[in-house]
Amino acid sequence: MTSPVADTAAARSLPDRAAVAAAIENVPSDPPGLYVVATPIGNLADITLRALRILARADVIACEDTRVTRKLMSRYGLSTPLLSYHAHNAEARRPELVARLAAGAIVALVTDAGTPLVSDPGARLVSAAREEGHEVYAVPGASAVLAGLVVAGLPADRFWFEGFLPPKSAARKARVADLAKIPGTLVLYEAPHRVAATVADLAAGLGPRDATLARELTKRYETVLRGSLPELADRLASDGAPKGEIVLIVGPPDPAAVPETLSEVEIDERLSRRAGEIGVKRAAAELAAETGLRRADLYRRALDLTAEAKHGGADES
Repeated sequence: MTSPVADTAAARSLPDRAAVAAAIENVPSDPPGLYVVATPIGNLADITLRALRILARADVIACEDTRVTRKLMSRYGLSTPLLSYHAHNAEARRPELVARLAAGAIVALVTDAGTPLVSDPGARLVSAAREEGHEVYAVPGASAVLAGLVVAGLPADRFWFEGFLPPKSAARKARVADLAKIPGTLVLYEAPHRVAATVADLAAGLGPRDATLARELTKRYETVLRGSLPELADRLASDGAPKGEIVLIVGPPDPAAVPETLSEVEIDERLSRRAGEIGVKRAAAELAAETGLRRADLYRRALDLTAEAKHGGADES
């Protein structure tokens, strides 16, 4: 399903500068501290008046890419100084930002798109500010995680945000096996050039779960694809890599298919009993299917238990 957002409609929905000015001037001054500010994930209208007020009043804005943030600032006529803060310079920048907080400044933290701290290095800055006794304030707003979740139409009462899966196939498949045990909807990010391989691995590891691929959310060429994981994998294989920012949403497993969780004592008891009834190999295979544990590990454990049982019987005789 494709739902283009017309440029004219987007322009009409943008708050004008008079509204922004009123939001700033008619509110008492904001206290100093670190403000974690959500910014649009594509459509520049998706920003709150409070966010614009904080960005206008801040002494400095720590941002992932100054070029991206400057576009937002320019659109609303804001001129607050920008300071780059990203994964490659965070260790060096963090003391400088904490020092500004200590001097009584208002520091705004933004990311290129959406809510900071979600797949970015902002968490350490928040932690450092807290450790030094500075206030931290949330200025909520746009989030690709929540936007993807609400357009997917999948259960949203319980979900797990995974972020990006490992880029290497073996590590990715291993992580998908771990995710199979989570009894909730999964939300992931993925790069366009890896999304076909990722969805194929999800289909292989999670089976025919309902899923949604959301691309370029809130932007002009927003696209939302729905289907089972195998169906989406086939479509991506035939259509080629899509462009833009991608959010993957995968529905929860069938409750009957969720692996059973057992303690080590319970595992040993079941292995011992079943090994005596149906043999070590079948006992390990059955328990692996029920629990999601590795069959090879269960097989070795069953052999050990069988050997211990024989040794114990010999001692008693």
